[in-house]
Amino acid sequence: MRRLRFFISKTFFFTLFKAGVVGIGLIFLLFLVLRFHTRQNRLIEVPDLHQMPLAQAQELLSDLRLNFEVIDSTQYNPEIPPLSVIEHQPRAHDEVKRGRKIYLTLNPSTYRKVSIPNVVQVTYRNAASSLRAVGLEVGNITYRNNIGKDMVLDLRFEGKSISPGAKIPKTSEIDLVLGNGKRGR
Repeated sequence: MRRLRFFISKTFFFTLFKAGVVGIGLIFLLFLVLRFHTRQNRLIEVPDLHQMPLAQAQELLSDLRLNFEVIDSTQYNPEIPPLSVIEHQPRAHDEVKRGRKIYLTLNPSTYRKVSIPNVVQVTYRNAASSLRAVGLEVGNITYRNNIGKDMVLDLRFEGKSISPGAKIPKTSEIDLVLGNGKRGR
């Protein structure tokens, strides 16, 4: 009975009130310290780095006290200068904290190299499809006496014979030597 009386006494409610005030004060103090420690009130706007050369982007980011990491890109865009920023994450005008890492995707200096598929002794139609599938273009077509009509006999790149498996820049033109369907003498 005595314990029950304590839970309805003024002393109990006064102690409970003091504990609540102290608890709320500690929580408020914790939020203030966390706000200061995590620098919530000091945000930096990410600049627009699109098409900016790497050296210039590096200088700008270091002036803003932002870190960066370069991510390789295999998508060459001839309309953007080589080694310029194609895109970045976080995007332009996003707000970040000082020291945040900005991920830069750069335009390569040229198209990546692709391997020439083996299209020798294949019909022109299939050879053209295979070459386009890997990102190469069909250039000049010449004919030579051979019984296989429109059969690929040789591949040429920049005027020289080239073998399947060789690596050349993507979007390059491959000249084809085809059979004309006549017996050679």
